[in-house]
Amino acid sequence: MAESAAEGYRARRSCLATPGSNPRFLAKAKGLDADQVFLDLEDSVAPIAKVDARKNIVAALNEGGWGSKLRVVRVNDWTTEWTYADVIEVVSGAGANLDCIMLPKVQTAEQVVALDLLLTQLEKVHGYEPGRIGIEAQIENALGLTNVNAIATASPRVETIIFGPADFMASINMKSLVVGEQPPGYDVGDAYHYILMQILMAARAHGKQAIDGPYLQIKDVDGFRRVAGRSAALGFDGKWVLHPDQIAAANEVYSPRQDDYDHAENILDAYDHFTSAAGGARGAVMLGDEMIDEASRKMALVISAKGRAAGMTRTDVWQPPAD
Repeated sequence: MAESAAEGYRARRSCLATPGSNPRFLAKAKGLDADQVFLDLEDSVAPIAKVDARKNIVAALNEGGWGSKLRVVRVNDWTTEWTYADVIEVVSGAGANLDCIMLPKVQTAEQVVALDLLLTQLEKVHGYEPGRIGIEAQIENALGLTNVNAIATASPRVETIIFGPADFMASINMKSLVVGEQPPGYDVGDAYHYILMQILMAARAHGKQAIDGPYLQIKDVDGFRRVAGRSAALGFDGKWVLHPDQIAAANEVYSPRQDDYDHAENILDAYDHFTSAAGGARGAVMLGDEMIDEASRKMALVISAKGRAAGMTRTDVWQPPAD
């Protein structure tokens, strides 16, 4: 995470999928503790229900009650007949109460550019600041992964790069029907490591967030934690959740540990002090048994930003040494 990105970091530890065709689920999502809710018009909505689902989503967004949650709508992908109308109806009806549009099955940068242009036209028509509505790009097949760097830079609106495991597994003929788990016969390592790292590198190279996809065994919270722990260890910012029981696990897994957060804040405080004139204008100093320098500060900024965005408070505060 670049320093400028850390300054404006918004938590997306838990990204709750909510079908737009179910008004009861839309209402319930408002009271859940997810960082982000995405109201879905794509895979979780039957073709005959998509038109009505748009109306449900517009109503739910305009009714409010979302608190500090990021409000996102996943439209259908550009290969379908629904996408342009999804975007036009949602943004025209509730653009003032919308943070991002999620575009699934992104394969090329041009698909992001097309969405950017349509959003710009709608923002101008409806009096919104051009560029205010962000884009979340979902990578769900081999071509999308091949083009992920171009996709990440296709528009300044792009805020996140998301891994879509189910469609991706199908696109590469992976020998498994259990989304998120290792395929039979893959006994060493992680079959998804290369995919996750490609997404993470593209995101970090261009100041975007990286989000892991869903774990479909919704009753297996321990399994969710185990799978989420892999992408969290790499540096991913969050993961999709499909059930309320997964939210607390995601918020915990993708937050810094308390002692890491405290340590990061102490590094920042100590570095600020020791590099100042009052602290001796030193560039490398000892903090306890650890040497810290500019690289330490950059690492601490990442943990600090995630902790602050998660609402964490310090339990250990460093004090400068007495003169």
